[in-house]
Parts: sequence; C-alpha cells; structure tokens
Amino acid sequence: MTLTRARAALKSLKVPERSVFIDGRWVASSEPGIPVIDPYDETVIGTVPESGATLATEAMRAAAAAFPAWSATAPKERADLVDRLADEIEGVADDLSALATCEIGMPLRDARGGQVALPAAVTRTFADLGRTLEWETRDASGTTVTLEASGPVLAVTPWNFPVHQIMAKLAPALVAGCTVVLKPSELTPFNALAIARLSDSAGIPPGVVNVVTGTGPITGEALLTAPEWEVVSFTGSLAVGRHVGAVAGSRVARATLELGGKSPAVVLPDADLDAAVAATVHNAFVNAGQKCNAPTRLYVPELQRERLVEVAVATASSYRAGDPLDADTTLGPLVSRAQLDRVHGFIDRARAHGATIRPASVDLPDQGYFIAPVVVTGVADDAEIAREEVFGPVLTVLGYAEVNEAIERANDSDYGLSAEVWAGTTHEAAQTARRLRAGQVRVNGQRTPMPPVSPFGGFRRSGLGRELGRHGLEEFLEVRSILGDPR
Repeated sequence: MTLTRARAALKSLKVPERSVFIDGRWVASSEPGIPVIDPYDETVIGTVPESGATLATEAMRAAAAAFPAWSATAPKERADLVDRLADEIEGVADDLSALATCEIGMPLRDARGGQVALPAAVTRTFADLGRTLEWETRDASGTTVTLEASGPVLAVTPWNFPVHQIMAKLAPALVAGCTVVLKPSELTPFNALAIARLSDSAGIPPGVVNVVTGTGPITGEALLTAPEWEVVSFTGSLAVGRHVGAVAGSRVARATLELGGKSPAVVLPDADLDAAVAATVHNAFVNAGQKCNAPTRLYVPELQRERLVEVAVATASSYRAGDPLDADTTLGPLVSRAQLDRVHGFIDRARAHGATIRPASVDLPDQGYFIAPVVVTGVADDAEIAREEVFGPVLTVLGYAEVNEAIERANDSDYGLSAEVWAGTTHEAAQTARRLRAGQVRVNGQRTPMPPVSPFGGFRRSGLGRELGRHGLEEFLEVRSILGDPR
C-alpha cells in the first residue's frame, strides 16, 4: 500500500526518477542511483542520482547565470511569484503530505501540518515581507540605503522536516532576489524535486531554482567547493556544520547554520505539573523525536520527580505505532536503519552506565524502523544521553531542588536552540524565560504561532543566523549606502 501511494504521489506531482532539476528542465543522469527507502515497509520508493561534480557544476552555473536578471526583478514581482508557489504547494497538499510520510515515516496527520500547511504559511509570510519591506530608505544624513540580493545561494536541507526546511530557506532567498541551488538529504529527496516542479509551475524563471540530489561527501562537497555561491544556508549536524562554516569563513562568504540542540523544559513548582509533563512528552516525541528543538531534557521538582516520571511513561504509552499513512497512527518509524541503530546505541550506553530505562508500553509493528518511546532517569547532567542530541523518542527526566539550580543546569549545554518553561504565574514564566539561554523560549506550551514570523535559530553550538520572518530574509540581503545620491 505504501509503495503504491508513494509512486502515485510521484506520478501525480510529475517527478521523474533518476533526474535532477537544473535551469528549468529535468536532467536525466547516468550517475549511480541512490535508492530511497520507505522506513515503514522498507521497500524502495524510487531512485535519485548521486549528482557528483558534473551536475553540481551545471546547477551552480545555471544559478549564477540567472542571478542578474532575477535580482533586478521588482521585489513585488518576486513576491507575487513566491505567493504563487504557496498556491502550488497547497494545491497538491494530499500528494505532498503523502510523499513526505512515505519518505520520512512521519504520521500523515502530522505531515499535513508540518509538511504542507506550515511551509505554505512560511512562504506567504516571506511574500508579504517582499511587498511591505522598505527596499530603499534615506538615513539621517541624507544617504540612500538600499537592500540588495547577496548572490547565488547554496541551500542544504535535512531529512526530518524536509518541506518546511526547504521553504524556510527557498522562500526568503527568492524574495531577496537570490537564485538557489538546493541539495536535500539523500534520505528524503523527492519532496525537494516536487518543490522544483511546483516552482516551475508557479512561473519562477529557469535557473532561479535548481535541485540536485546526492550524498554530502560527494555531491554536497562538490557544491560546497563550487565558486559561484555567495551564501550557504545549512541545516544539519554540528560536525558537518563546522566544516561548512570553515569553508564559508575561508571564502569570507555568508553562512547560516542551524546545527541542532539538546533543549531543556523547566517545570516550575507552581505549574500544573501533570499537564506540563504530559505536554512535554508530546512535544518531545513529535516525528518520533526526530526534531531539532525537541525538549528532551525535562527538569521537574525533585520532591515530585518519581510521580512525574510515571506520568511521563503513561503519556508515552498512549502512542499508537503503525502505518504512518493510517489516520489513527501517532508514532511512525525512524527515518532509516542507521538512525534506529544510532538511537539504540544511545539507550544501550546509558543503560550500561547505570541509567534506568523505562520503555513505553507500545505495540510495535513487525516491520519498519520502529522503537518504543523511552523515559530515562538516574543519570547525571554530564551523561551522554543528557548532553547529546539523540534524535529519537527518548526523554531524560531530571530532578532539581531550587529554581535557580534548574535554570543554571538547563543552561549548562553546548547547545542553545530552544527551551521551554512551565509556570503557574505570568511573572515567574516571564522571568524564567529571560534567563534561559536559547534562541527560542516557549512559555507554557506555546508552539509556533501564526503567522510564522518569529525568528528561529540558536545560541552557542546550535548555529549562526536566523530563519523565518524579517530576520530570516535579512540573511540573504546586503546593505548598500549611496552617499550624495541625487535622487
């Protein structure tokens, strides 16, 4: 059923296999193919090319050639085309969400929101910014200050929220007047090729949006070493992000890096403790825990810790694992066998070092890359599982004696992408939120508000720059001053 649905979606979206999208056309490749595996039934959905240096060079040159005309296009015209792209995304909502589900394993109910509704809304917010932004102003000295496109963009996106991550980069780059070469994860490439098709249908000119597929060490490296790009926008691991940042630094080029997190949730004593813990479990286990801002370190009052661990385990046991295309499924598989092995490795090492592992009572299918949600206790703050990003349905619960201690421990991390605070009073919530060192702090369960314009990005090793809203648009803009401008 899953394979049939995936292939039906690809056919409906008019996405061919073994091809990439360069300069407004599909380019068939004889390069070795990469099979795309459905994580639920472990079948091959289709095959995409390992593009390599030849296609990477072609795509980069196409983006560079298209840049002068696209950047000279009026901002309103660019914004209108980006709005049309949002229309195209919404017009294929069923196929795009089903394709994302088959590639990632995300339950269809979540894919409809996270892989269609949210990216379409993000796209529209950038179109609105393009129409309302003051692209040219006069400062107090009488100098004209203009905002200009930075240049061709290399966008590298991850597999966990692929359509959203693509549009969080592609939409602002296009509105800014930049052309783009996009390399999606080799685990989830078809949704990126679908976006290329939709960009073409929206009327975006050839060469402005290009998509090449492949692995990081081969195709990614060929793109990274290409001379044409002026901005690189990367979402992925800290290790790869360091390399991308080093290359950008050596070229004195712009880099936006979103490199993950180990996000804390601090539940204050005056909060509704049971509700806060249950909500944190659900927030942590979205997409089977494969979420960079998942609140996977839960700090609760020590006197209530044992009882609240039971609440967490009971909440985790309420999930229903199964076919992610089934409307009743709330827990899908992990994205790959390698990811499943990685998560098991974290759990096994924690157990070997004395941690208490509490698996949820969830019946798992006999097939697919499934793992039951896990609640971990009995570990110190410096334990691997409490400090490193697991990227699976694993929640560590830690007790604290005093609020100041909880905040200090929550901030003791190499990362700073996201944090959460739960409190019973407005004053305590506001005060604690301002003491947590993270790029986003969520108060009492606040999720992404609409419109999605609040900047997203992290402190410390969580990366550089911001996505979404005006801050996200500015990552693709240069500022020019024209002194003595006679206009």
